[in-house]
This record gives sequence, C-alpha cells and structure tokens, in this order.
Amino acid sequence: MSESAASQCVDQFSCPVCLDPLKEPVTIPCGHSYCMSCITDWWGQKEQGPPYRCPQCRKSFSQRPLLKKNTLIAEMMETLQKTSLQTAAVECDGCTTTVKNRAVKSCLQCLASFCQTHLQPHYQSPAFMKHKLVEASRHIQENFCLSHGKLLEIYCQDDRQCICCLCVTDNHKKHNVVSVDSEWTSKKKELQKMKVSCQKLIQERERGQRELSEAVKSFKSSALETMQDIEKVFTELICSLEKKRSEIKEQIRAQEKTEIDRAEELLKHLDQELTELRKRQAEIDKLLITDDQVNFLKSCQSVCVLPTFEDVPSFTQHTHLSFKDVSISAFKEILEDGCQQQTGRISREVSNVHVAQTPEPKTPNKFWQYFCDLNLDPNTAHKKLILSEENRKATHSVEDQQYPDHPERFDGYWNVLCREGLYDRCYWEVECSGNEWAVAVCFKGIACKGKSDDCRLGFNKESWRLSLDQQNVDFIHDKAQVSIPAICSSRIGVYLDHRAGTLSFYSVSDTMTLLHRVQTTFTEPLYPAFGVSTGSSVRIIQQKRVQTGKINQKCHKKKRNQKMK
Repeated sequence: MSESAASQCVDQFSCPVCLDPLKEPVTIPCGHSYCMSCITDWWGQKEQGPPYRCPQCRKSFSQRPLLKKNTLIAEMMETLQKTSLQTAAVECDGCTTTVKNRAVKSCLQCLASFCQTHLQPHYQSPAFMKHKLVEASRHIQENFCLSHGKLLEIYCQDDRQCICCLCVTDNHKKHNVVSVDSEWTSKKKELQKMKVSCQKLIQERERGQRELSEAVKSFKSSALETMQDIEKVFTELICSLEKKRSEIKEQIRAQEKTEIDRAEELLKHLDQELTELRKRQAEIDKLLITDDQVNFLKSCQSVCVLPTFEDVPSFTQHTHLSFKDVSISAFKEILEDGCQQQTGRISREVSNVHVAQTPEPKTPNKFWQYFCDLNLDPNTAHKKLILSEENRKATHSVEDQQYPDHPERFDGYWNVLCREGLYDRCYWEVECSGNEWAVAVCFKGIACKGKSDDCRLGFNKESWRLSLDQQNVDFIHDKAQVSIPAICSSRIGVYLDHRAGTLSFYSVSDTMTLLHRVQTTFTEPLYPAFGVSTGSSVRIIQQKRVQTGKINQKCHKKKRNQKMK
C-alpha cells in the first residue's frame, strides 16, 4: 500500500467529533463510528438527553444505545497504523537539494538509500554491480553486525541467528552455517508448507463451526419439541387423573346416596316395627295389672303372639360400612412408584443427550474427573469371598462365609457384583493382588446359579472381563479371548462411556497404559463385577482429590433397596 493510499484510509477512519484516527472505535445503530470517549462525552452533555442523536446524521434513539468496541474497525486501524509507519517515505541520501526525492532502494554495501535517478550507477557501473539492493528502509543498519560492522550475510543454524563472515571464525566456530539467502529460501518453503497446513486447519475448524452451529440449532429444536411433547403428555396425564378423580368421587357420592336411601328406608321400617311393638307392650302391661280374670283370658289370646319380624342386622360388625378401607393410598404408592421409575428413565436419557461427543481422557487427573464411588453388594458375593473395608475389598477364603441364601448370590463361580448400575461416563480403579483375579462389568440380569457359561464372567453376551490367570492376561467377552501383554502394575483402571459404547481397561502407575478397549452398544446399565480365586483379592480404590479441583462424579447410580436378612 502506498503512503498516500494509507493516509487516505486513515482519514476515512477518523472520528467525526475529534477528527483524529478512531480510538477504541464503537459503531452506533445508524452505522456511524466514533471514539468511545467522544460519543460518550457527546451524549453526556447536559443538553443531550433522550432522544439521543447521532452527531452526523442526527438520527434519534429513544434509549441510549449500548456501546461496544467494534473489533473489526479496531483491527483495521491497527493495521493501517503499522502500514503507515512501514510505508513512511525514506529520503534519498544522494539528493543535495532542500527537498529530497523519495528513495526506492537501499544499498547494503553503501549503507545508503537512493531515488530512481541516483540509483542508476548501481545498474550501470561495474563497480556497483555486485552491491546488494533491498527495498528502501530506515532500518538498514540492522543488516550489519554490531561487533564487526560487516554485512549479516551468513545464518548460524545452531544459534539461530544472522552473523557476519568474521563471526564465523570468532564465536561460531564449528557451527553449522549457511548463507542468509539459502536459509531465507528454505524458511520460505517451510512457511509455505505451514501456511497450507494452517489453511487446512482453518478449513477443518470452519467446517466444525458450521457443523456445530447446525448441531446446536438441531439440539435447540429437539429440546423445544421434546418440552412441547412433555407439556402435552403431562397435560393429558393431569386431565386423565382429574377425570379419574371426578369419576371416583362421583362413584363414591352415588354409592353414598344409594346406601343412605336404603338406610333411611330401613330406619322407617324399624320405626314402624317399634311403634307396633310398643303398642303391643302397652297392651301386655295393661293386662298384667287387671284383676278381671275373665277379661284377662279373653284378651290374652290376641297379645300372646308377637308379630313376625326379620332379624335386625349387626351394623357394628360390618367393616364394609366405611369408605376408609378403599385403597386410595395404595393407588398413590403404585402411581408414584411407576412415575419415579419412568422419570428416572427419562432423566437418564436426557443426561445422555450431548451436542458433541467428549473425547476420552488422556491423563490420570482427567480420568478422575469421572470418578465413581463403588460398593460391593453382599447379596451377590459367593460364600468363599470375605468382604471387608466397608464392602470395598473382596478376599478369597478357604472356608464358606455365613451368608444367607439370596436369589442374586453366585453359588458356582467366585464372583461378586457392585451395588451401583452405571450410566454415562464413569471411572474407577481396583488394586488387585494374587495370581488369579478378574475385573469385569456385566448386566444386572446375568445368571448367578450354577457353573454354566451364563454365570461365568466374560463367557456370555452380558459381561466383559479382563483377567489374570497366573502370568496370562486376557480380555474375554462372549467366549472370544484376546491375549494382552503382561501388565506392569497391579492397579487396574476402568473407564466407561455408556452412551458412546466405550469400555477401556488401563494399567495404572505414573501413567495410564491402555490394555484393551471395547466399542459396542450397551442396552442396559452396567454393574462392575469381580472374580477372586485362591490366594487373591481385589480392593476398590476410594475417591481421591486431584489438583484441578473438585471431582465431578458423572455416573448415575441405581442402588438396590434389598438388604440382607
């Protein structure tokens, strides 16, 4: 860009208030730009109140516009200022007049800059033919060695600096050196390659931006649609419950009226019977006090026979006379239990919805962000296993433990499950000792009775197992076996990304060494499981704190409410 062009651009980006180049530029709604301080002071004047006006076009605004720095104009101003400095005219050292011409080239040998006229000897005279010409610059002295005053025409690759010919024999003996031209050409090629790589990265990220924007748009749309569905379903559910409530209340009122009417009819009938019986009792009392024997005997025949009545029911013994026994509370419990189960399922599904998939952690601290606190389930432990350390350690025992019978207890293989069913991203570590142990995960429905493959961890479709058998380390799933090189640590880390279908086993020491990774689809929550053979034990590592901050426990737990009797 020429000096005049740069000057014109700077003039175009001048503040209309102070007439200086824009400083911290802001653009107001009408499109005009000002210095932040200038427009703030302008609108801050006493006479300048609502409506606020643009100093140029006088467009008014009912509310004072919010001012934000225009980063695009700010960057352009910074570029223009740099260009203006770089393109500032370099005067010709050969001109002797008061007004010197502008230099077009600088000579590194003459240490001077020349205009087109005074530059001609460098093109015509053999004495100047070998002089090196560069673009006119005010900083020509920077091309010379400060120590020797010689031209910096050599590049030291060891020290990564430009040097002169005397520096080679002085401070850079035996260093790898090349000419500045050669290094310049080489570096330009490297930068060209880097530019291509940079452009490729830019394109990838721009594509990522577009895809992410579309994903966010779709994400918001699906969230809105789902919330509308939820609103509709819950409204219909509430209406249905309201209708059922009205129907039950109406039924109670109808039953109440029917039974009250029947009771009133029965009361009327009982009242008639009482009237007749009291009348008969009065006649009997009258006969009992008369001394007229003949009249007594005549009248006795008519009162000696009581009228026939049905037995009076015993109302106090009939439990069906109260609505209190109608099982409304049982209905409430069943409804709440079903609602809790379904809302829990929905909550798990909602928590598994993500805009972008988070990559698997690489460092120990990153893994521990997904730490999951686990506890062994005593109801599943084989009787040969001793549980200790608050149900965090399982040790093989020669003698049977006095565990009560339980439908979920393993009785064929020396296994034990954890209480927690895991979703989403979870990580846990286990310290293993001995020569025979297994670290696994499985579905809740894995068989536990007998010694068939359905009960054996890793030998069915419902379990995934990493195990040590003497010196052999293997990963087993559905009887398919993968041999793994010997592990260097007794600590095993397990990382689960349930939604992504990723299950990874690591050998943990100062670093994380991947032993095996599974990529599949998990249709149910996974339960950590362990197999412990003779002379071996496994211990679940407790939660630890990492320097990066509080651990974010990401696994959802599904506790079992059944306790050992």
